[in-house]
Amino acid sequence: MTDTPTAAHDEMFAALCREVGFCLHPKGEKRVIAALPNGLDAATRAVFDAEGVDFVSASGDLRRAVRDCLKANLPEA
Repeated sequence: MTDTPTAAHDEMFAALCREVGFCLHPKGEKRVIAALPNGLDAATRAVFDAEGVDFVSASGDLRRAVRDCLKANLPEA
């Protein structure tokens, strides 16, 4: 997988913005894409890092919402 956002990734990040309110900048999107091969948990943590939100102190519901949104909108391999 490449670190460059694709049209398929665009929909994933649009859903993340729309559904969870995390609207990442291009550099943050690249961080998440780079973390995806390491699994959804790594990508979820990358979303929080890119957004500047402390992952550890975030509510479980918010962490789960981000992870579920990424999972539901992952681009096809």
